[in-house]
Amino acid sequence: MPKPKGTNEIEKQIIWRGLLAGAAAGVLAFGFARIFAAPQTARAIEYEDGVRAAREAMDSPGGHAGHGENVDLFTRTVQMNIGMGLGLLAFSVAIGALFAVVFAVAYGRVGDVSARLLSLYIAGGMLLSLYVVPNLKYPASPPALSLDQTVRERTLLYVLMVVLSGALLIGAVVLARRWVAKLGAFNGALAAAGAYATTMAIVMFALPTINETPAPLRDATGAIVYEGFPADVLYYFRLYALGTQVVIYTTIGLVLGAMMSRLVAERQKTSSELCRPIPRLGGHPALSPEPVSSGIQVSSGDRV
Repeated sequence: MPKPKGTNEIEKQIIWRGLLAGAAAGVLAFGFARIFAAPQTARAIEYEDGVRAAREAMDSPGGHAGHGENVDLFTRTVQMNIGMGLGLLAFSVAIGALFAVVFAVAYGRVGDVSARLLSLYIAGGMLLSLYVVPNLKYPASPPALSLDQTVRERTLLYVLMVVLSGALLIGAVVLARRWVAKLGAFNGALAAAGAYATTMAIVMFALPTINETPAPLRDATGAIVYEGFPADVLYYFRLYALGTQVVIYTTIGLVLGAMMSRLVAERQKTSSELCRPIPRLGGHPALSPEPVSSGIQVSSGDRV
């Protein structure tokens, strides 16, 4: 069935707003990560260098470590600034585009919810399913914690967790819409949340566990020559990694919600002045104040 005239233009407007919101989120996330997470990364790198020096001292005949530890200082500086900044910006823009697609599909189809509130709902759902839940099984790790031999396996398992978590959350939302009619709003939502949590618990139990936290380095006699990875560095790195994601999704939710609320108001005003229908989004009047046979119309929270 062909889309109504103007639908593609509306979708493009939503997508570029999502990209813009993602770019804003990337800038803020870089500022947060550079201030809070980067020092923990630097401490992890220092630990890695210390372990390497201790191993070299143990293996060398004279018990002295080599002196090549400063060879890649410039590379690390670039990675901590330009590399991290570009990485966060690209990731945030991609999330912004995905966020916009989800918004375009959901708006007008999930009940009487305003654009701002829907954006916050989507932000919370995406943060939960795409980061928080997968990280319960495979948490973020700083340098010195990931073995070269397991990087590929760990990456594939993490991506699998993200895909399954996102898909199961979508399924839970679909179930919630069906169960709300039978069980009521609270019980239906609670049952769907329980189904999601139970299914994800089974997935976590089924997937293999990877534990790579370095233990203390010992010599041939069993004496500790270098301590294990600092627990406080691991704790704060993962805490600030979560904080960075919260900044990204919260910023996108707030910025896109504000822009979409304004877009809805502008289109309602234009439609009212011209006294004619305006194009629908995806086959439903997501951005139109006129009701149709399906009964879906602009949310009361977005009326002007």
